Amino acid sequence: MESQEPQVKNSPLMPWMYTNRVPLKTILESGDGETGLIGTAVVVGGWVKSSKEVKKEPLPPPQSPPPAAADAFPAASHGTKDVNCVEILQSRIPFFRTIIRVLGGSASSPAVRQKLESLIPKPPPPSVFFLDINDGSCVSSLRVVIDSAIVPVSAGQILPTGTCILAQGVLGNPSAVGKQTIELTVEKILHVGTVEQDKYPLSRKRLPLDSLRDYPHIRPRTTTVASVARIRNTLDFASHTFFQNRGFLHVQVPIMTTTDPEGFSEKFQVTTLLGETSKKESPVGVSDADGVNLETVKAAIQEKSSLVEQLKRSDSNREALAAAVQDLKKTNELAQQIETREKSKPVTAVKPDLVSFNADFFGRQIYLTVSGRLHLESYACALGHVYSFGPRFRADKTVSAKHVAEMWTVEAEMAFAQLEVSLCIIKVQASYVISWSCQINISILLSFSSSSSP
Repeated sequence: MESQEPQVKNSPLMPWMYTNRVPLKTILESGDGETGLIGTAVVVGGWVKSSKEVKKEPLPPPQSPPPAAADAFPAASHGTKDVNCVEILQSRIPFFRTIIRVLGGSASSPAVRQKLESLIPKPPPPSVFFLDINDGSCVSSLRVVIDSAIVPVSAGQILPTGTCILAQGVLGNPSAVGKQTIELTVEKILHVGTVEQDKYPLSRKRLPLDSLRDYPHIRPRTTTVASVARIRNTLDFASHTFFQNRGFLHVQVPIMTTTDPEGFSEKFQVTTLLGETSKKESPVGVSDADGVNLETVKAAIQEKSSLVEQLKRSDSNREALAAAVQDLKKTNELAQQIETREKSKPVTAVKPDLVSFNADFFGRQIYLTVSGRLHLESYACALGHVYSFGPRFRADKTVSAKHVAEMWTVEAEMAFAQLEVSLCIIKVQASYVISWSCQINISILLSFSSSSSP
């Protein structure tokens, strides 16, 4: 009889050029369809986006055959068969065991045996882990199925969100009805990078976008920030492609400059004078507070205060209470020292007009560029058609959290061109970039419209 399991095929998927790992994009966005990859052995990796554990039903213990009834006189049940002394003693063993239990007990009694068995740790029941992993190559995630009976791994290692996993397995049809059209049955786990679930902020299902500012090192793992990065990559590439195909030359303009192209924008000033002043006049008398943040000390004071209140309510250990009060007192003294040091620092907010920049690094006032227009005009007078794409900075004060001081701007200059031609170039460039981005990122834009969580 033929087996119903798919035959394992050699992987037609090309791994990434630097590793043997197959990007998930080649699996989930295959041009031939995902069903053609059924039975393919691959190595995939990624980070856990969501997970689920399903306990397997334990197998019932094998039933022992019912014991045969012991005859009082074996010879009578077998007709004329002779019975020796050994057979008679064997038939009386259950009777002797009962007498021993009544008189003195035994280590093999059910109560003792049950107590000993309870002390022996039992292995956890087998489970099936369902993981949705993503490696950043696309928006979609791949369903990964791990059977703990086949691959020895614990739930605490792989279930937390953010866990990094590198696994080898076979692609197959989904075992459960859902959005997935293909899944990976793991045969071997090559690497697991664990995370502390209690300290990992992305473990929460709903996370406000404003709170991601506090976690710049892991916020690219969220679907929203990762999608924005992909769309921005498309916009950058489309902008360069548009100008390059039309004979424009890309020019890098300086980020730090002495020019002010607009004349009315607030600018960020770059100087090394303030750093030299703080080095000369920094106090050195408080050695215990060096390198200690005031906010960290205040947080420690709150924790120690709550501990003292808890010990006062319990009224169980006076020595521990005295030690906690003394520790809180020392922490308060340290906070006072840090506050005194912060207040004694010299005020560095001075007017640029009253400062001599001769001793500065550049010997003059330098700003972060607001626009590269003046530099592009000089290049256009030598090279014809030029453009620049880079960061621009504005120090406009605003209370809105959505306002950013840094922005990336596309600027272009053309020689011997009329105003109507320049306006036409702007219109065509905007239409070209938007159309390109919508075609490439159609799946991302659709996911934005159907999802509201990061």
